Formats: sequence, structure tokens, C-alpha cells
Amino acid sequence: MEITFLGTGVAIPQKNRVQSGVLVRLEEKPLLIDCGSGVLNRFPDAGVSHTEVDTVLLSHLHLDHVADLHPLIKANWLRGNTSMKIYGPEGTEEWFSKVIDAYEYLQEEVDVDIIELVPGKEFTPEEFDCEISCTAATHSVPTLAYRVTGEDGEFVYSADTEPSRDVMDLAAEADLLIHECSFPSGMKVTNHTTPSSLADILEEYNNEIGSICLTHFYPEMRGHEREAVHRLKEYFEGEVIIAEDLMKLEL
Repeated sequence: MEITFLGTGVAIPQKNRVQSGVLVRLEEKPLLIDCGSGVLNRFPDAGVSHTEVDTVLLSHLHLDHVADLHPLIKANWLRGNTSMKIYGPEGTEEWFSKVIDAYEYLQEEVDVDIIELVPGKEFTPEEFDCEISCTAATHSVPTLAYRVTGEDGEFVYSADTEPSRDVMDLAAEADLLIHECSFPSGMKVTNHTTPSSLADILEEYNNEIGSICLTHFYPEMRGHEREAVHRLKEYFEGEVIIAEDLMKLEL
């Protein structure tokens, strides 16, 4: 299982970080998790054709996680691929329909299947040899954290969230936890995570998770990356990784 971080940033532009997107290659087939602005243009740099992607998991519907989804569908259509399956939280179908209704020419040309999920759902996407489960994250809109289990390992993607026992329970016994870390320690934030707030809950799960990869960085995190790693290592024995755009991890 190969994990490529197409985007590790947020809605505010930053050098070398576009918005959220993670590409997971399970054997030969790619699964895309979130598709924020800039993610589509990362495909050539990642050495992956966008036309390979026909299945997307959306964590939630904030623009920095979905803005390139319709452009991806159009790009695939222009190259002859018209089918897409999208999994997401409550409200995904209504949101998708409202946007694509503005582009009648595209609506008539593509076949998009949307499956809305509820926390606790377990499923296997068609043509994938993996199991996926989800739980509710703690954010300002309905948000799902995902656990992907394949032959080579399993990981959890927290999505945007405050530190959450539901998310940490989902990550128990996983090889890798990809967790947002939007702001540095010392900032008072809601709906997001800092190294200190994650460390407070991580101590309870120290021996249950293999490694942690931090992502979803606001500009305020620049220069605080080593500090974040040091803070978490006080409570966590595994490796702590700072995600960068186009970084690859193998499970």
C-alpha cells in the first residue's frame, strides 16, 4: 500500500502546500481521499494519471477538501473516463448536485454515483481489495474519519477534527494515523488540532498506533514543525512524520 500526499495545506495559499488530498494505491488501483484546490495539478508531479481515479472518499464538504472534485470529473471526461463513485458524509449528494447543475453540458456526459455514509459504516468499494470503516470527527460540519484496511496494512485519516476519542479508537492497532495538526501549541482553537491538544489524548493510545503523520497545516504552523514532533514524542514512542506535498509512505 502506497500513500501519496497530494496536498497538505488548507484554504489559505502557501508555498509548496496545496489543499487537502491523499492518494492511496492499493495494489494497482488508486483511491483518492479528499480533493481540495490544487490537488488535480499534483497528479503529474506524483507520476499518476488522474484518469486512473474513479473512486473518491470525501471527509467533509469544506472547499479546501472538495474544490477540485468537479474539475477532476471534467478532466477525466475530457480523456474519455466518465464514471465516478463518491463516498461522503450526509449532504454530499445535495452539494454535488447543486454544483454540477451549473454545468449542464457536463451533467449530461458523466455518470456519478454518490453514496452517503453514516458513522460506523463499514464497506468495500467495488474493484478494491480493502475494507473501509468510518467514524464521526469533531468539526464544524458533518465530518468522517476513515480507516482503510488492505493486505499490506491499515491506516486512519482523521480529516479535520479536534482530538477525538472516536477517531483515536478507530486508529487503535493501525499501522499509521494521518492526523490533522492545523495550528501550533499555545493557540486557542476549536474544530482543529494543535500538537499539545493531540498529545493530551495520545498518551492514552501510545502503544496502540504504529506511526503518526501530521498534515493540514495553516501558515501559523510554519517554523513549528520540529516543535510539534518533539511535543508528541513526549507521549508517543512511534515515529512522528511531518507530511509534505508529494511525499510518499509505504505500508
